[in-house]
Amino acid sequence: MSRLTFLYQMDLPHRAVAVYTYLYDRANKNGECWPSVKTIAGDIKLSPATVRRAIKDLKKAGLIKTEQRYREKGGKSTLLFRLKQRTDIV
Repeated sequence: MSRLTFLYQMDLPHRAVAVYTYLYDRANKNGECWPSVKTIAGDIKLSPATVRRAIKDLKKAGLIKTEQRYREKGGKSTLLFRLKQRTDIV
């Protein structure tokens, strides 16, 4: 059985499934990763707007949390994505 079976059983748009799978594949052992929306969009062939909608879908479903990261001089950097563990979801 796949580690992501729970994801496929949820009522999520395909964009959200694609983005979650992308984040899951890139997350470290703590379930964290920080790709930019532009990088995600380019890698999985979706528009940045579609990726942002998918992130909202995933947050609403409780599958991810995001935290804005900042550069040393105060400018915005990429989002930190924290994926919920399967045991936290089911």
